[in-house]
Amino acid sequence: MYLTPEIKKDIFKENGASDADTGSAEGQIALFTYRIKHLTEHLKINKKDLATQRSLVRLVGKRRKLLDYLKKKEIERYRAIISKLSIRK
Repeated sequence: MYLTPEIKKDIFKENGASDADTGSAEGQIALFTYRIKHLTEHLKINKKDLATQRSLVRLVGKRRKLLDYLKKKEIERYRAIISKLSIRK
């Protein structure tokens, strides 16, 4: 499996307050970004996998909603996470 509990802890430790802080917007955005990158690589190989394509679109939507929330509430945290994860230019 590509997403083990150890990988999740590392993602939350790097982007959240701690490895147990799974509810922070930054941690969730980082986790979604990791999953999006994995699914994108999968779809490059398996172009006709429509179920994965739908899952990818849903994940991008969830990440977009979290980013919009963070942008509305705290613009500095938003700018920090997009520059850290290289989501945008």
